[in-house]
Amino acid sequence: MSLQLDKVVVIGVGLIGGSFALALRSAGAVRRLVGVGRTSGSISRALALGVIDEGTEDMAAARGADLVLIATPVGQVVSVMRALAPHLGDQTVVTDAGSTKRDVVQHAKNHLGGALERFVPGHPIAGAEQSGVEAASATLYQRHKVVLTPLPQTSASAIDTVQSAWEACGAAVQRMQPQQHDEIFAAVSHLPHLLAYALVDHVAGHANAGQLFEHAAGGFRDFTRIASSHPEMWRDICIANRDALLRELSRYEATLARLRAILEREDAPALEALFERARAARNRWLESMK
Repeated sequence: MSLQLDKVVVIGVGLIGGSFALALRSAGAVRRLVGVGRTSGSISRALALGVIDEGTEDMAAARGADLVLIATPVGQVVSVMRALAPHLGDQTVVTDAGSTKRDVVQHAKNHLGGALERFVPGHPIAGAEQSGVEAASATLYQRHKVVLTPLPQTSASAIDTVQSAWEACGAAVQRMQPQQHDEIFAAVSHLPHLLAYALVDHVAGHANAGQLFEHAAGGFRDFTRIASSHPEMWRDICIANRDALLRELSRYEATLARLRAILEREDAPALEALFERARAARNRWLESMK
């Protein structure tokens, strides 16, 4: 489907929303980009950087839009949908970029009314530890995946519009069920962020934290890189997907208990075997990404 949109509204013009706007503009897929933000300061920065053509704090900006992207932290989605719903026309397609999907789907069912059939839940699997529109890039989504989790009542034309928009950004689109999405990303995204934040907080709580950080090198830096991510965003994600995340955390705690037992009995062969399994699994994953 060749995409040419007249008006796209991005609610939340930060890293994710700003990069979506820049990528669509770079692809020549949109004529007019409108940003909606919580503060005039964020909108002013997006305008100054040329990310959007117009900016406002008023959800009425969605009137007449071909496509609306909700790119706020997931904790704000419910209030955004409530405010957005009265301004949605019969042809406006709505999608989101949240890292959790079951909660977003429920909010849409509760608040979007007749626009529900034109709502396509989505999640771009791309980002960076930096946040804000200053970090936005037209190339952020190139060669990355975007997962769509359409509802049974979602119209085929709405799905096509959203899929075409993400493909114009350079992304590869996949589809799955909301529950499957949340279980997968609890394991490979939400748990790693939780652990990275916890490790940095753990080290910072030592009496000699300054000395510890002074001697931390590449391993600590690489393991904890994602602890520089936006705290509000990750707070909302972890709470929204808490059930699946708690299940993964319990499994991880069981793995740590086994590792502790190996260390306590000084079982060098078992420790090496675990390390070797992990290395082999990671190498297979890296090879699959080439």
